[in-house]
Amino acid sequence: MSVSDPVADMLTKIRNASMARFEKVDVTPSKLKLEIIKILKNEGYIKNFKRVAQDDRDTIRVFLKYDDKQQPIIHGIKKISTPGRRVYTGYKKMPRILNGYGTLIVSTSTGVTTGRKAAEKCVGGELICSIW
Repeated sequence: MSVSDPVADMLTKIRNASMARFEKVDVTPSKLKLEIIKILKNEGYIKNFKRVAQDDRDTIRVFLKYDDKQQPIIHGIKKISTPGRRVYTGYKKMPRILNGYGTLIVSTSTGVTTGRKAAEKCVGGELICSIW
């Protein structure tokens, strides 16, 4: 079965696995998904990730992160831009997630980055998702 929005599918898998307290979740790879996962790692939302080859299929294994009370670090992930409704913004009107406590992931002309870094570089782009 084909998926119309692979990034939303990946975010849903991560959200569901986090709420179910799974240690890891496997995601089908793509360049965009890998860049989003790298940002999640750099921002401290996941422990780690690695590419795994199983039965002639590549996957990205994402290791989820929990606090000392076994509560998920990821409280929420929301897809902003969808295939039917793309959302773009300039660097001056870059939205802040939870007054700066969350992270906005943006696809710019210089690559996939956080909203904070895009505003510092003075580039706008497509709003992919927000995470808090």
